[in-house]
Amino acid sequence: MLFKKKPSLRNQYDASLLKLMAQTKRDWEYAKKIEQSVFEKDSLLYSQTKLAEVKYFYLFKEARNRDIKGDTTTL
Repeated sequence: MLFKKKPSLRNQYDASLLKLMAQTKRDWEYAKKIEQSVFEKDSLLYSQTKLAEVKYFYLFKEARNRDIKGDTTTL
């Protein structure tokens, strides 16, 4: 117990990135549902949905660059 290995900073950031990806994906799916259910389409609603999509794919690209393997649906 004296020489127990501490988790590295990279692992902590990877875990927080996966958690952020899961939240961003839920936000994007929620924005898509709202956009589909609204009768009158407007540019603000479309831009908010597109922004949520771009945020998710940016985080996805970052996770791929860092070679993170994980499931964002269970977080």
